[in-house]
Amino acid sequence: MIVTTTNEIAGYRIVRHLGIVRGVTVRSRSVVGNFVGGIQSVFGGKLSIYVELAEAARKEAFDHMCEHAEQGGANAIVGMRYDATEIMDGITEVLAYGAAVVVEKV
Repeated sequence: MIVTTTNEIAGYRIVRHLGIVRGVTVRSRSVVGNFVGGIQSVFGGKLSIYVELAEAARKEAFDHMCEHAEQGGANAIVGMRYDATEIMDGITEVLAYGAAVVVEKV
């Protein structure tokens, strides 16, 4: 699966647009994660526990989006973006979305 944030893929031609695809995940911070994050924040710098949570959520949403595209017959996604919304304190929705397309090499 080719995934790009651009609307075109160099060396490929879009032969069919299949529509919007998305992947969604909802994640929360655990009590342990909040405790470790709180300790890390006292000392300043990178809050690795939250970085790991954010990366895991993005990867899960990305993987769901690619699965959605494959199920529709796509071999590429163009115009890919991420969005995140805090649903409530400590619970975040991460959305990956783009346009599913079929491409062929030029």
